[in-house]
Amino acid sequence: MIDLTKMHDHLRHSFSSRKKKRLTSKKLNAAAVLVPLFYDGNEYHVLLTQRSNKVFHHKGQIAFPGGKPHKADASLLDTALRESWEEVGLSPEDVEVIGELDDTATRTSGFSISPFVALIPYPYSFTRNHYEIDDILDVPLSVLTDPSNYTEQIVDDDGEPVTAFTYQHNGRIIWGATASIIKQLLDTLRSTRGAQ
Repeated sequence: MIDLTKMHDHLRHSFSSRKKKRLTSKKLNAAAVLVPLFYDGNEYHVLLTQRSNKVFHHKGQIAFPGGKPHKADASLLDTALRESWEEVGLSPEDVEVIGELDDTATRTSGFSISPFVALIPYPYSFTRNHYEIDDILDVPLSVLTDPSNYTEQIVDDDGEPVTAFTYQHNGRIIWGATASIIKQLLDTLRSTRGAQ
């Protein structure tokens, strides 16, 4: 029988011992996302969304639930939790934040994204915000760690070479800041012997 408590404890340890790198550029606007993980009885999955074409930024892209801070948000974590509630109906009471990943810059829209890794229950009854979100995706970590679903290449970013990551799942392409955050997530899990 699977000891889910022990598996969750391993994940908590993986992220609690991690040192976050922060971006300090004044040219970047703050944003925050939640990186929700859940165990479906067989393996861990990560929750992602496909943004609609009605939103202002990142139309149609695969992304984590999240967005820009509102005045009422006391912290970037509050932003990530509020946006997750607004976008997919994930209640803050059902979220256990277990750590943070490094701030990640978007190359085209000028954001510094603070990612918060969280455990969420399974199964869960999500409620999609139809204006902002076209689809809610759950992607098994085994798909993301499969080399046939992953590419990386050097691209030019304003004269600077940067590594761009891409993942594929069910015909959809995950790229940009979301792919960079996933790479950090997987690297953190690998550094502590994985979590699958």
